[in-house]
Amino acid sequence: MAAIGVSFLAERAIPYEPAWNRPHGDVGRDLAHFIVNEASNILSILALPLLSGLVTVRDEWPHEWPFVFQVLLAVLVFDFGVTLTHWLSHHVPALWRLHSVHHSVKRFYGFNGLMKHPLHQALEMTVGVAPLVLIGLPSTIALALAALSCVQLLMQHSNADYTVGPLKYLLALNAGHRFHHLKWAGVGDVNFGLFTNFWDYLLGTWSYTPKKRFSSDELGIAKEPGFPVGYLAQLLKPFQGSKEA
Repeated sequence: MAAIGVSFLAERAIPYEPAWNRPHGDVGRDLAHFIVNEASNILSILALPLLSGLVTVRDEWPHEWPFVFQVLLAVLVFDFGVTLTHWLSHHVPALWRLHSVHHSVKRFYGFNGLMKHPLHQALEMTVGVAPLVLIGLPSTIALALAALSCVQLLMQHSNADYTVGPLKYLLALNAGHRFHHLKWAGVGDVNFGLFTNFWDYLLGTWSYTPKKRFSSDELGIAKEPGFPVGYLAQLLKPFQGSKEA
């Protein structure tokens, strides 16, 4: 909640696009996405001790490492799983129908990062966390990873016009992620990373033009301009058929 509060304050203090700070009839929907998705994250963390006891193949986790290094290891492995799932979600029609909910937005602001179909979020979480759980991921590291993921999703979609200098080529932040939300098929199939751009470099999907400016007219899904806005309608949309990415 503190991260969300700071995110909103930053967006109003240094907005990239002032119009994106104004509601577009989406506040209730985005709040519903946040509550459902974050509640599922908390339940997953609470279940982790039991889950680890059932599915851990062999405890190879480096418990002796400093806490910060353990968290960094978890972030890198998780980032790979999420990036791969994200990439597949733009190329596999069944996955795109779930992921398209996230791409239907018409303004780019922090809460967009927390706006996902719960089934797609569950898939990303499973692929990202499974390798870690199999080797004995401690619940304390999982808690830190969940907190960092929430903060990173806010920063990655933030309407705040902040800069991190050359680090923008390493970290998957908003300056690069805006290109991912361009509404045209193919054009927006770039910059899939959650925490870093490292995996995008390996996939050949990194794209960035420093002087590019974005507007609401370039966001959304070009093939589906009438994508539903309401929360329940968005939950049902993937099962009603959709055009490919």
